Amino acid sequence: MKQLAITSALALLLASTGVQAQDNTPSDNPELSEGAELLNRGFQLLLEGLANEIEPLAEEWSDGWADMVEKFGDMQTYHPPEVLPNGDIIIRRRTPLDPAGPGETDI
Repeated sequence: MKQLAITSALALLLASTGVQAQDNTPSDNPELSEGAELLNRGFQLLLEGLANEIEPLAEEWSDGWADMVEKFGDMQTYHPPEVLPNGDIIIRRRTPLDPAGPGETDI
């Protein structure tokens, strides 16, 4: 997950510098060129800061995802989630569990 956050930040960084790379003609106005360079650097710093902020969240999210996958197992054994009119969310199994499974007894 850490790799995904870094890859996303790198893609955004390259996208922000791609605009400058398309215009290779020198500008007649040096102030305009300097402003464009400052904007480019500002975007780079912004994206680097966002990547640093997102990295811990991405690690936390990946831990939560791993816990959910461990709990549910193969997600193909479940129907898509349903939202009930009262706001509850239910996830039904495609094939119900055996009602007389371990831990249950007939009285």
